[in-house]
Amino acid sequence: MKKTKSQYEIFREKVKIVLYGTNTILGRMFDLVLLGLILLSVLLIMLDTVEGVSSKYHEQLLVCEWIITIFFTIEYVLRIISIQKPVKYIFSFYGIIDLLAVLPMYLSIFFPGASILSIVRALRFLRLFKILHIPQINHQSLQLKEAIEASKEKILVFIYFVLISTVIIGTIMYLVEGRESGFTSIPMGIYWTIVTLTTVGYGDISPQTPLGQFIAAFVMILGYGIIAVPTGIVTAEFAKSSLKGSFVGTKKTCRNCQSQVHFDNAKYCYECGTELPNN
Repeated sequence: MKKTKSQYEIFREKVKIVLYGTNTILGRMFDLVLLGLILLSVLLIMLDTVEGVSSKYHEQLLVCEWIITIFFTIEYVLRIISIQKPVKYIFSFYGIIDLLAVLPMYLSIFFPGASILSIVRALRFLRLFKILHIPQINHQSLQLKEAIEASKEKILVFIYFVLISTVIIGTIMYLVEGRESGFTSIPMGIYWTIVTLTTVGYGDISPQTPLGQFIAAFVMILGYGIIAVPTGIVTAEFAKSSLKGSFVGTKKTCRNCQSQVHFDNAKYCYECGTELPNN
């Protein structure tokens, strides 16, 4: 005998269709409304920081912002109760973003000014990729994600090296230039090193001695290399991911690394170079 669904179960199914059913009419309409409210919310937050607008319409802007926040809160709760594994959604990438989208306004009750942090709602525009369902965009975003994940260890090692270098260079500049040139402490020297390495160059502190200027020139040149390295790492991994995506899966399995994705006529493993079996 077929079990009759309760009213609550029917409600959950209908809500799930609207919130997660991007292929349904109601689902797409809801997504478009959601994106419109996100855009409106971001604009309201920006306008509230404009002195002329805020002085005249602060209360109206605040009311609109609370209305949108309540809508997002209801949506967040409905997303949790409408799926079978709510914990998975809560700790997912989009779940965390949805939570961060509503928290600042409630925090502003206890910490005035925290509502400005609601600007993180702009991250919810990332849902646009899921709504559009364009294979090329989804494929490229997946490849970029894989490239970043594959290169994160290399980037972390590189950042660790950069941090050590900034401490050493900052200390050297403190010793070479001294307090009279604005390098009043080692942390100040580290600050100058970071600003110079990133090629920002605020100009609030600058070396005055010939040796300090020589070191500064070296750090400036080094900065261009530091910017290029992580970009090159991610680009290489992205190209590698793209190359894998263009391969045709075969039954050929590498005896050495067990990789199973190769060209049909491949003779050697693209991962380790081991000769592949003919069959």
